[in-house]
Amino acid sequence: MSQQGYVATPPYSQAQPGIGLSPPHYGHYGDPSHAGSPPGMMKPAGPLGVAAPGGMLPQGPSPPGPQQFGQNGAHAQGHPPQRFPGPPPVNSAAPSYTPYSPSTQSSYPNPASTASVTQMASQLNAMHINSYGSGMAPPGQGPPGPPSAPLFQGLPRPPQPSIMQPGSQVLPPPPTALNGPGASPLPPSTHRQDGLPGPAPLNAQYQPPPLPGQTLGTGYSPQQGSYGPQMAGGQLSYPGGFPGGPAQLAGPPQLQKKLDPDSIPSPIQVIENDRATRGGQVYATNSRGQVPPLVTTDCVIQDQGNASPRYIRCTTYCFPCTSDMAKQAQIPLAAVIKPFATIPSNETPLYLVNHGENGPVRCNRCKAYMCPFMQFIEGGRRYQCGFCNCVNDVPPFYFQHLDHIGRRLDHYEKPELSLGSYEYVATLDYCRKNKPPNPPAFIFMIDVSYSNIKNGLVKLICEELKTVLDKLPKEEQEETSAIRVGFITYNKVLHFFNVKSNLAQPQMMVVTDVGEVFVPLLDGFLVNYQESQSVIHNLLDQIPEMFADSNENETVFAPVIQAGMEALKAADCPGKLFIFHSSLPTAEAPGKLKNRDDKKLINTDKEKILFQPQTNVYDSLAKDCVAHGCCVTLFLFPSQYVDVASLGLVPQLTGGTLYKYNNFQMHMDSQQFLNDLRNDIEKKIGFDAIMRIRTSTGFRATDFFGGIFMNNTTDVEMAAIDCDKAVTVEFKHDDKLAEDSGALIQCAVLYTTIGGQRRLRIHNLSLNCSSQLADLYKSCETDALINFFAKSAFKAVLHQPLKVIREILVNQTAHMLACYRKNCASPSAASQLILPDSMKVLPVYMNCLLKNCVLLSRPEISTDERAYQRQLVMTMGVADSQLFFYPQLLPIHTLDVKSTAPPTAIRCSESRLSEEGIFLLANGLNMFLWLGVSSPPELIQGIFNVPSFAHINTDMTTLPEVGNPYSQTLRMIISIIQQKRPYSMKLTIVKQREQPEMVFRQFLVEDKGLYGGSSYVDFLCCVHKEICQLLN
Repeated sequence: MSQQGYVATPPYSQAQPGIGLSPPHYGHYGDPSHAGSPPGMMKPAGPLGVAAPGGMLPQGPSPPGPQQFGQNGAHAQGHPPQRFPGPPPVNSAAPSYTPYSPSTQSSYPNPASTASVTQMASQLNAMHINSYGSGMAPPGQGPPGPPSAPLFQGLPRPPQPSIMQPGSQVLPPPPTALNGPGASPLPPSTHRQDGLPGPAPLNAQYQPPPLPGQTLGTGYSPQQGSYGPQMAGGQLSYPGGFPGGPAQLAGPPQLQKKLDPDSIPSPIQVIENDRATRGGQVYATNSRGQVPPLVTTDCVIQDQGNASPRYIRCTTYCFPCTSDMAKQAQIPLAAVIKPFATIPSNETPLYLVNHGENGPVRCNRCKAYMCPFMQFIEGGRRYQCGFCNCVNDVPPFYFQHLDHIGRRLDHYEKPELSLGSYEYVATLDYCRKNKPPNPPAFIFMIDVSYSNIKNGLVKLICEELKTVLDKLPKEEQEETSAIRVGFITYNKVLHFFNVKSNLAQPQMMVVTDVGEVFVPLLDGFLVNYQESQSVIHNLLDQIPEMFADSNENETVFAPVIQAGMEALKAADCPGKLFIFHSSLPTAEAPGKLKNRDDKKLINTDKEKILFQPQTNVYDSLAKDCVAHGCCVTLFLFPSQYVDVASLGLVPQLTGGTLYKYNNFQMHMDSQQFLNDLRNDIEKKIGFDAIMRIRTSTGFRATDFFGGIFMNNTTDVEMAAIDCDKAVTVEFKHDDKLAEDSGALIQCAVLYTTIGGQRRLRIHNLSLNCSSQLADLYKSCETDALINFFAKSAFKAVLHQPLKVIREILVNQTAHMLACYRKNCASPSAASQLILPDSMKVLPVYMNCLLKNCVLLSRPEISTDERAYQRQLVMTMGVADSQLFFYPQLLPIHTLDVKSTAPPTAIRCSESRLSEEGIFLLANGLNMFLWLGVSSPPELIQGIFNVPSFAHINTDMTTLPEVGNPYSQTLRMIISIIQQKRPYSMKLTIVKQREQPEMVFRQFLVEDKGLYGGSSYVDFLCCVHKEICQLLN
């Protein structure tokens, strides 16, 4: 069967050599069993599906890197060959065309002065950001494109005169304002690989689309000199300065054109199309293998036998029948599971099934739990397991007769027979030491070193705890929370507090032996907040005074975690430590760290060390914490390097969260911190959890990514798991899968509730299987694929050079698309790029991932920020990773004050901004309000209550309450965007053409990266060349 996907015609011939990767190494990162490939290379995951005739691709000359495509694809002369996404080459050789220089004066200082780079890096630090290219957006749509819009529907395109035909040459551009008068044209015909000069097709009918710099549909005006200071490392300017130089066309009609950004797949268009067709509807999960609405589409989900996509999303909802087919397509088979996902109020919460002392009914052989995939036979006396096909007796208490179609008469009365997700009350067999667990405890641990006292942080935390402790989570039917609380302060020694309810004053006990931490008191350390409220408030008032004269600046860290864990162990309960810490722990103690922030390691094979913990103390500490159900959440307030890779390890492995506030300033950052603290204390959470993934025969779970700890290959252990944490699971074939029975997945999480009850949470999902590659591609979900690729790449940075990881990502992208092109698309000219409908935006999202600061080896980006972002992504669900890699950019000046719906988003590119506009950008960690220099005064008055652009104070982090509809609508939109996200986003006000705009521009992910990294247009060209090379 042939099906046509999205078609675009890139502006270069397929005769260009590929993008300069060595013969592709596909598949997975870091497989230790691989013998015979050079060190640092990867084990190919089997024979190449669409290899060139004769097996592996010949090792040709390494072709040009992405920084060498101008508007004409790669240039023959110019730079020495570069491999893909390495840093841009130093501009040693003269480029083969004159670099484009804007005729108008750039609005930013232009030379690539190292000073401006350093200045920017320090500014990024000050602004909690220092990442770049992050973000992935919900909704929106750019300005209406040129008539080529129907392309997005993925319909076959009529055989139009394609810009470059297979054997054609790369044409010299006519002299226009783009190249400057003195551009050296290329030789008249560039030879094809077989050496024949190809004819130059003259494309008379081709209408040049409007350049991004020209006014587009809704009147965006060109932004002059749209690039700002070029970054260190001489980069070639692109002719026309992708994507928004003020280039005007002159001279004869272009024979050949660089790709128009409006003619390539738009994430916004894809998001909006899905909203238009599926938004606001009921999505019932009653059929196997159906592809759910995108994460950016709001709909009501009705469980009718398969788990809601809020709990499980897959990279594809149709698995290939054989492992050979899987190797051929190279599409990862994975599920992103968020077992405790928050369910909106208009959807049914999970039912709780209680079989009393009998406990859940399970298959005798594979131990799968009773679910809709079990088939009852012999009048209801036995059932066949859907996972392992074993026939089991139905326990007498569970017997029920069958109806005329072989279904139990109580089918719809039992959640476990008719629903995809439900919970069981667990029996004592599922509890530690076979006795019911105690309710969990929260321990608050405050760093009272000199700097935290002086900047007011300790006082802020103590004041806030008085109010948030009233909001401790509780079981729905309970009046008060069962969670007990305890308090520790520390610098280089630890102070435990007795806050027993019958005391008039809290008592302090000091532990100075931080090498062998012990808990100095049991009775009175962990207490019920309601009973001890007055003593606790007394303590919280005293702490800031108690340490006011302390000059101690050294701190310990590992002993703090050890103390909290020992306290929970002594109380025989699971729990969570909330640690508020601000510096590198340099005091003599286990886990002492030194500053090892070495920029010389960047871009070397040793760069991976920067992501690994300095000492193995933290690894073994994490293991102990998980064994005792002790989850660690860390609030970090660094003013310099604190070694996030070491300090963040325990939070990551115990299912906790890491929050980081660089250069914390009370008036600027306290709101963001307090929102995070409140949200973290109140969120839905399960403790002391073990997750097991069971699958039907033919495939199994092989790899797990997330805030997890694994002692063996099957049990995923989590000291705690909350509503924002996801675990990504990869599957591999161990046999053939049958089309008729499909592929079944059951995720079971055994955990302790906040009320101290042991429960099992079950999620079931059934997928299709097919022996047709087209079915596999039709059922893919790009957002889940990017979540998987990001996590597997971020896991690999611990063991492999970043250059290898980037190559693997590009290779695998090209391979997946080449396999589609070869096996599923209708025949067409090789110069056409054909993408499967479900993967239209895979290249733009993949490019966003490649430009993320974790995978970019650049000295300007702080090591701590890279380690921090790496850790955040490892536990993200699909919706969060989608927004993180492709931010949401909303044109606020088009706001309709009569509606609560946000305006339709636009694409993340500078060419989409306008001087008259106001734009809001959010990526889940940061939020910016960008103001064009000609923003309408009435809007500025409406939002800021000041008369003009010049009067706006850019230091504010929340918008003032101005009592007009405009201000109210904007503030409501900001709070709606914020509500759905796990981290509080600090708002930064950015004025066009002022220095902080540099920080904002790194989130315009379709443009060329500030620290290297291709623009979307360039990356698409580069992937297409790679595909052509694979197909040849």
